[in-house]
Amino acid sequence: MEYATVQGVEVPKVGLGTWRLTGDDCRRAVGTALELGYRHVDTAQAYGNERAVGAALRDSDVEREEVFLATKLAGGNREYDDVLRSTDESLAKLGTTYLDLLLVHWPNPRTPLEATVTAINDLVEEGKVRHVGVSNFGIDRLDRARELSDAPILTDQVQYHPYWDQRDLLDYCTVHDVLLTAYSPLGHGGVLRDPVLREVGERHGKSAAQVALRWLVQQEGVCTVPKATSREHLEANLDVFDFELTDEEMERIRQPSKLRTLKGFVAARLLG
Repeated sequence: MEYATVQGVEVPKVGLGTWRLTGDDCRRAVGTALELGYRHVDTAQAYGNERAVGAALRDSDVEREEVFLATKLAGGNREYDDVLRSTDESLAKLGTTYLDLLLVHWPNPRTPLEATVTAINDLVEEGKVRHVGVSNFGIDRLDRARELSDAPILTDQVQYHPYWDQRDLLDYCTVHDVLLTAYSPLGHGGVLRDPVLREVGERHGKSAAQVALRWLVQQEGVCTVPKATSREHLEANLDVFDFELTDEEMERIRQPSKLRTLKGFVAARLLG
């Protein structure tokens, strides 16, 4: 495993995303991931799976301190008291006394960001949260969050893959020592059929998916949280640290396309 280091904090470059994983499927996936060497697990209050993630952590032989565990505040839990209450509920469901990272899941214009950030900072002071993050924040909102927070904003978790360009945000994060965490790194499955990624993969003895993940983790200050359930896919997603893409390959792989992103998103929903 390789790590991204920002603000002196080491975060595993590849973690497990758990969006749309619930119940026993989620528990098994997290358990298998931990067994294989994953040490970064990402969940959210809105996913409805914190209990399953917690069960997997409890049943694992991996010590809690070895796992970078992140969850996110649901949209309705942004007022000061709601942040405190819901975080305590998340801790209970996850079976832990602290979170490595608590993120504001989406911008919510109905609640002042200051109230949310103040509450998370108080949780940091109490030792219930170690790091503060945001998700789906553009540069302006990220800049505002950094301004409001006494604790540094460790990461902005956003959609990022070869079809979805985040160069401006990544440049901002690099300048301000903020980690960019990429979700949906396979373009909702769209990259699996991409001829460029397949061609590059054949050259390195890797799949198109592995090339897409390597493209992300090879960028400084970027980590990613792909979702996977089968042992085969979980193993493959970790097997991206034994090859390196050339500069020319890195440029070829970057193919910004909102249309391709939309097609992948729709196809993923239709296929369940």
